[in-house]
Amino acid sequence: MGNIFDILGPVMVGPSSSHTAGAVRIGLIARQLFGRRPDKATVYLHGSFADTGKGHGTDKALIAGLLGMKPDDLRIPDSFQIAKEEGMEFTISPKDMRDAHPNTAQIIMEKEGVKPMKIQAFSIGGGRIRVSKMDDIDVNFSGESNTLIVRNEDKPGRITEVSTALSKENINIATMQVFRDKRGGMAVMVLEIDQPVSEAVIKELESKDGILKVTFLNVNG
Repeated sequence: MGNIFDILGPVMVGPSSSHTAGAVRIGLIARQLFGRRPDKATVYLHGSFADTGKGHGTDKALIAGLLGMKPDDLRIPDSFQIAKEEGMEFTISPKDMRDAHPNTAQIIMEKEGVKPMKIQAFSIGGGRIRVSKMDDIDVNFSGESNTLIVRNEDKPGRITEVSTALSKENINIATMQVFRDKRGGMAVMVLEIDQPVSEAVIKELESKDGILKVTFLNVNG
């Protein structure tokens, strides 16, 4: 059975749930994955986002999300000015992305002293999104659940190490997806989980041989 969100759509500042509310969510999820507000953001728009995004406020919505706003924030139309006041530089331009969904945005985030991060995501309507790439690595998650992303060498034992570390903290795994570029190459685990992951667990995982980077998306910010 669907919920009221499925029937009525998101509480949002319009005009479009896909081009406005979805765009805010893309910006917000990107910021949460980056772990901070970027000092500089380079934003590329593909397909319908590029063709009709300005009229729907997609550009302002993405910047609003990067500033930490949610889809119902009344300040969204003023996001460009607010970004300027907060010292966040940004550029927005169209880009043809091969095989990408028509409502796709790519965001490159930078901050002094922090490794840049590139996020690619698309809006599927109703304010919902899917994250499709992180730093050019294929992924697939919604950002609606606590999500742990583990980048590792494709070797035996990595999945067991991650699941064991979460089990010790009584963290339940709802879904797990594994992506790799080739056998024995680079791999990515995407785990949607029921509880937040502590910084101690993240550091423990990052200390293990063959695990290259761990990113945690906390849906509560």
